Amino acid sequence: MIQANQTLLFIGDSITDTGRDYSNPDDMGRGFAFMASSLYSSLYPGKNIRYYNRGIGGNRIRDVRDRWQTDCLDLKPDWITMLVGVNDAARRYDQQDITTVDEFIGTYRSLMKQASDTCGSRFILLEPFVFPVNDVRRLYREDLDPKIHAIRDLAQETGSVFISLDGMFAEARAQVPDEVWAPDGVHPSPAGHALIACAWLNAVGALKRL
Repeated sequence: MIQANQTLLFIGDSITDTGRDYSNPDDMGRGFAFMASSLYSSLYPGKNIRYYNRGIGGNRIRDVRDRWQTDCLDLKPDWITMLVGVNDAARRYDQQDITTVDEFIGTYRSLMKQASDTCGSRFILLEPFVFPVNDVRRLYREDLDPKIHAIRDLAQETGSVFISLDGMFAEARAQVPDEVWAPDGVHPSPAGHALIACAWLNAVGALKRL
């Protein structure tokens, strides 16, 4: 799926960010974006792929929108891996600031269209997720579930690659305790990030080479 000399962008919130150095435009952080890009380059060293991480902790869809020109379009990505949504749910409960499903998915669709029209970008959409590790996290589901379903529909509508992280983690959580994958219910452990990276590699057709 990924061709030689293409540019790949990972963008979203803290799950993509993972402590990257904002002063270094090439820093990939310490999470799934770093793992996936590193493994992909090891499997296809001759492809000369350029990678960018533009995750920022705490971002909602409206924050991604506000920096879309600089952190996406100006980079001219061929592929955009996008994970956003859990903070849109969180702010409903800790700040009483609601992002409706219509606003969320309308903004999401608009950003995708801009990138497709301007750069010819293709998308790998990762659905947000949350573990019910406490009462606060359980509350998130009411807000997050409709957004997850809307992203699934959008992926089908646009012919994008789709990775069902919420479903994947639900299956993984049935095997071992939650803290193995995401102790606080939102931010993955190293093992959780590795699971996402493997799902990404599988989605782009690279996992079979491992």
